[in-house]
Amino acid sequence: MTKDELFAKVQDIFRDVFDDDELVLTRETDADDIEDWDSLMQIRLVVAMEKQFRIKIPAQELQKLANVGEMVDFIEAKLQAAGK
Repeated sequence: MTKDELFAKVQDIFRDVFDDDELVLTRETDADDIEDWDSLMQIRLVVAMEKQFRIKIPAQELQKLANVGEMVDFIEAKLQAAGK
């Protein structure tokens, strides 16, 4: 999977979780940029990504991720490590 394909899948997850088909992410998008992105939505996002990509995202790692770009990079690294 290319980074662009991965980013598109992450964007689809965000659109589904936030129920907003018009939501457009950039690598710099963070919780301050999306009005409804609170701690509950963060949990829903993580669960959806873990299911979609079949990975675990430990809470301590999640706290280090500052924006969507870092999240995509983290998921890409996990997928590569798992040989996916």
